Amino acid sequence: MIILQPSQVGGVTLGNTKTSYNDDIWNGWVGIGSQIDGLGHVGVDNVYYNCYLGKDFAAADGLKKLGVEKIPPIVARGVVLDMVGLLGKNPLPAGTAINKKEIDDALAKQGGLQIRKGDVVLIHTGFQSIATSDPKAFLAGEPGLGKEGAEYLVSKEVVAIGADQWALEVIPFEKGSGVFEIHQILLPRNGVYILENMNTQQLVDDKAWEFLFVLGQPRMTGGVQSIINPIAIR
Repeated sequence: MIILQPSQVGGVTLGNTKTSYNDDIWNGWVGIGSQIDGLGHVGVDNVYYNCYLGKDFAAADGLKKLGVEKIPPIVARGVVLDMVGLLGKNPLPAGTAINKKEIDDALAKQGGLQIRKGDVVLIHTGFQSIATSDPKAFLAGEPGLGKEGAEYLVSKEVVAIGADQWALEVIPFEKGSGVFEIHQILLPRNGVYILENMNTQQLVDDKAWEFLFVLGQPRMTGGVQSIINPIAIR
């Protein structure tokens, strides 16, 4: 972050009202903090969503297809799945895979909720709690969505899936799964957006199992991903 005072060197002000102001320049990775992965983020052998070839649209000055400016505002029913409450560990250990059984059991435990077409599904693992206290462990691995779980949620025709850790999917990867294969299942194969580093703790504390999810992401032309601040309304 660079803070500037344009045309105000040495304390110069603007006009007879002596207006002064600050501006800022951001220079850094966009895929940090709470974020949304756009459809141009991950592909399968350089083929991305809608069969676009990486060489044809991924340019240094921005994606020519699938940029985050194409993501519409998302206003949808949100559902949070409390895997900490279900599995009894807080946080869940890295490598804990969340699949169809865990999803169905959490829904049943939370009053028989149903996942519907067009929903945004958030997974609470408790892992965000170690992001600052033990960042090395936070980045080394994580509990998260497994391959079967991803395919199950896709079959429900959800709009987006998120979790309270940095990559959504379980790490180390499940036996027999490829490198970031859950990203491949969701983004290029099915057009389901990924939400990472979501703050799900208050939703769980309030037992707000379903809510109105509202997101208007920054529309940076040609962007791969965006820093976001979505809102849950009960």
